[in-house]
Amino acid sequence: MQNISSHTHNKIIGYILWFFGFTGSHRFYFGRPKTGILWFFTGGLFLIGWIVDLFLIPSMDRDAGRRYASGSIEYSAAWLLLTFLGPLGIHRFYMGKWGTGIFYLLTGGWFLLGVLYDFCTLNRQISELNSQRHT
Repeated sequence: MQNISSHTHNKIIGYILWFFGFTGSHRFYFGRPKTGILWFFTGGLFLIGWIVDLFLIPSMDRDAGRRYASGSIEYSAAWLLLTFLGPLGIHRFYMGKWGTGIFYLLTGGWFLLGVLYDFCTLNRQISELNSQRHT
């Protein structure tokens, strides 16, 4: 976990994802998978949470900057690759995880279970890789 604030996520992408926020996508992006799942199954907490999140995105962005390590792997790029090409494992190739990238490519993202796993853990995975590359 980072103690200093760094710029890891992009507020503009957060707001674009907020537009579809009743699915929880912006919450997953900013590293809040538990509430992302809740938003997904409740339609953005019955749209009330979705509206409130319009004002919370700047603080979610700051919190993500404190919690995750910046580095050569960009969070926004990895998230876009996961969102649109997850079953092909392209986000894993981008992170340098060639073995699991090939596995995802051959199994449709491990029959989508791996893609769901990555939606909940991608920020942590990137942060760990970025931290390893700094040492």
